[in-house]
Amino acid sequence: MAAGHEVRALSRSAARLRDVPWAADAEIVEGDLSDPATLLPALEGVDVAYFLVHSLGQPDFERLDREAATNFARAAYEKKVKRIVYLGGPEPPADEHPSAHLRSRAEVAKILLESGVPTVVLRAPVIIGSGSASFEMLRYLTERLPVMVTPRWVRNRIQPIAVRDVLRYLIAVAELPEDLNRGFDIGGRDVLTYGEMMQSYARGAGLRRRIIVPLRPLSPWLSAHWVGAITPVPNSIARPLVASLIHEAITHEHDIAEYVPDEGLLGIDESIRVALGKIRDDEVETRWSNASGRDAAAEPLPSDPAWTGGTIYKDERCTEVNAPVEALWRVIEGVGGENGWYSFPLAWAVRGWLDRLVGGVGLRRGRRDRDHLYVGEALDFWRVEEINPGRLLRLRAEMKVPGKAWLEMYAEPRPDGTSLYRQRALFVPRGLAGHAYWASVLPFHGIIFSGMARNIARGALMKQPPGSGGPGRPSSPRSPAGSSR
Repeated sequence: MAAGHEVRALSRSAARLRDVPWAADAEIVEGDLSDPATLLPALEGVDVAYFLVHSLGQPDFERLDREAATNFARAAYEKKVKRIVYLGGPEPPADEHPSAHLRSRAEVAKILLESGVPTVVLRAPVIIGSGSASFEMLRYLTERLPVMVTPRWVRNRIQPIAVRDVLRYLIAVAELPEDLNRGFDIGGRDVLTYGEMMQSYARGAGLRRRIIVPLRPLSPWLSAHWVGAITPVPNSIARPLVASLIHEAITHEHDIAEYVPDEGLLGIDESIRVALGKIRDDEVETRWSNASGRDAAAEPLPSDPAWTGGTIYKDERCTEVNAPVEALWRVIEGVGGENGWYSFPLAWAVRGWLDRLVGGVGLRRGRRDRDHLYVGEALDFWRVEEINPGRLLRLRAEMKVPGKAWLEMYAEPRPDGTSLYRQRALFVPRGLAGHAYWASVLPFHGIIFSGMARNIARGALMKQPPGSGGPGRPSSPRSPAGSSR
């Protein structure tokens, strides 16, 4: 769309694409690759059709992918589509027995190339960016295991490519000569082993160097279950991916450069830096603000599986408040310092003392102004990261923790003049210590954060102007503040 093309997206469920950042600028149609009748109207008037699907995760994914590619190819030919573009996987050497995953990718490519519609196949190895199953597997293994006994495939060579560079190729091949019908290898700038890629991820994520001990007899079946036990990547997806890692995934030609000039392919360190950019730069996504940036290619999208995007732990509270949103906001903007945190003061004091004990700032910084906050100022052991006046306050933790933490407080007006208080604590763990830290503090969240939500709601009742109780109900500090859920 940014290149000036009109885009039509096909999905089995249009609702799944409702929240993607480009939904308003594209035509979204429903259809199913297993149902040829739904493909014909979807391909009506289409010049270039991208085939970006696979059935990995299904027990019979080879058959499903074969049928999907056949149906798509026939419909594209019937509707006189000028070009098909397929993003596939690398081709192992002819003298090697390919894994089921790579065999299926090669079969789909062959079906499309023989469809009668000029087709370009881009054969990519590991793609670096959120949503790529291979990248998510790399992410979780490296973050969770400072020491790991691994299969011998960690010594195999790979040529990972940044999702940004993949997208550049995908867009550019739409303009290639109409009679071109062939495949191209695409890869990033660096060739390295899988183990070296793990170390690159560790550097980019601020982790210590990983200790990797390859174990020769570990079979692909055991490897897949090992990955499934350590990471949230489903076994049904991990198994074919791990089986493919027995092959080296590097390019054997770079003919694509004749048609799409290189603009500086990213190396592995820069690719990972881009993929981890938002967390590394202390930014976090929220549905409650406009600080989105979701259109960055390497970042997770709402349509991605739940196990993508890395681990973000959340504690969310929502409380109905029998007070106008203005009163609720006055309480939110007044938290911290002498005003306190509206919940279990001793727990906050102990947390501040512990932070100072390990060299942190503790609670001693207080707040600059009793009633108002500004972006960038210190607030106890938090820093004000964003304020949307009257609506959102986001704080970034500056306490000593093995990861990055935020606290969001949101005031939402309701049609009847009352309001809704939403509270969300977010934690992005760094390494195994980060996961252990979250598990250790989780039992206290029910006391601290639920009490905080209730007491902020009660405080909003007291901040109302005299005699301005909620609709049809008197305002009183003792009146119910609502229910947390």
